[in-house]
Amino acid sequence: MADLKTNLKTVWDGNTKGNGRIKANFLETNIAIPETLGGSGEGAEPKELLITSAAACYTMTLVTMLETRKLPVTGLTMDSEATNSKEEGFKIIHYPQIILSADATEEHIQAANRAIVSADKGCAIGNMLKKADVQIDIEGKVSISSRVEN
Repeated sequence: MADLKTNLKTVWDGNTKGNGRIKANFLETNIAIPETLGGSGEGAEPKELLITSAAACYTMTLVTMLETRKLPVTGLTMDSEATNSKEEGFKIIHYPQIILSADATEEHIQAANRAIVSADKGCAIGNMLKKADVQIDIEGKVSISSRVEN
C-alpha cells in the first residue's frame, strides 16, 4: 500500500472570537472555537471534524462492503452522535440505515447486517480512534423498500 499524504491549508482571522478556514482537495469549511469555550462558534469545531471523519470513513467502508456483496441497496443514510463524559469518556454512536430493494431476500438482509458490523472493524479512522480509547458503537437498521402499486 502506498503512503498516504494529506495536505490542509488553515487560515485564522482574529483572536479566540475570530474564525478560520480549512481547505483540502475536496473540503473547504469554516472553523471556530465554540461559544462555550469563549469563541465565536461561527464554524465547525474540532470534535465535529473528528466525528465527521469517523462517520465518513465508516460510511465509505460500509458502501464498499455492500457493493462487494452485490446487495440490492436502494438507500443508505446515517446519523452519528458523540458524547463526552467523565463516566464513559468520548463515545461515538453511528446509526446506519440501509434500505434494500423490494425483492431483497432474507439472505440479503442478513448480509447487510453483517456488513454493518464488519464496516466498523474495517474503518481505519475508527480503528485509530479506538486505540485512543474512543468508544464507537454501531446501531444499524436494515429495511426493505415498500412496493409502490399503481
